[in-house]
Amino acid sequence: MADTLAPLDMPPSWQSDLAGYRWTQQTIGRSTAAIYRLEASGKPTLFVKTEPADAFGELPDEARRLRWLRACDIACPDVLNESRDGARNWLLMQALPGQDLASSPHLTAEQIVTIAADALRDLHRLDASACPFDQRLERRIAAAEARMTAGVVDESDFDDERLGWPVSKVFEELVRRRPAREDLVVTHGDACLPNLMATANRFTGFIDCARLGVADRHQDLALTSWSIHYNLGENWIAPFLRRYGAQADADLLSFYRLLDEFF
Repeated sequence: MADTLAPLDMPPSWQSDLAGYRWTQQTIGRSTAAIYRLEASGKPTLFVKTEPADAFGELPDEARRLRWLRACDIACPDVLNESRDGARNWLLMQALPGQDLASSPHLTAEQIVTIAADALRDLHRLDASACPFDQRLERRIAAAEARMTAGVVDESDFDDERLGWPVSKVFEELVRRRPAREDLVVTHGDACLPNLMATANRFTGFIDCARLGVADRHQDLALTSWSIHYNLGENWIAPFLRRYGAQADADLLSFYRLLDEFF
């Protein structure tokens, strides 16, 4: 993380409200947006995200989802403002308390998996029929194909078992392995540990919610499990799943990790 000046192309209407804030660019996570933490003495801590306004921009989607989540009493950042000027999308949010679960050395591994499991279980208990955001496989596979065709899939970031594969081969594997059924719930969509916040031993909210929507619960269980494997060790995946209360399907966990290669 490094202190920086406010971007010169920041929305003009924001300049007076954000005067005096120190901007620090964030580097954790895999978001394609530029993310800044804003701090000033005596003022609330804020976050600004900005991205090119292209076909794969996610910030307008994230703003809609955050507002819906807040209305459902699920903890997440409060959207303070958003702006679109045709060149860039901008999103201004209030910061959540605490640190993300991948950056919480004060928490034990057991506490981390407990917080993650409980948070996802509460999210998945929402009424999926009332969720306006569709992230089922028909839509997600089409989005994966569009990203492949546009050349925006990062082949160098594939998991070890697919590293070196051309993206076309990964897509063929995705289509071949598509499950016949989906166990639909409201999912976060990118539920890795850096996207779950906590303070002390208390969950404080979900961040990076642009892919939230109705999908199979294994969408979240797969990415959380893989993040636990990476951050804590494979031996903590089973305690996470037990706490969540799922008899997870190993083939589905693998499939949704495969789907994530495109995003």
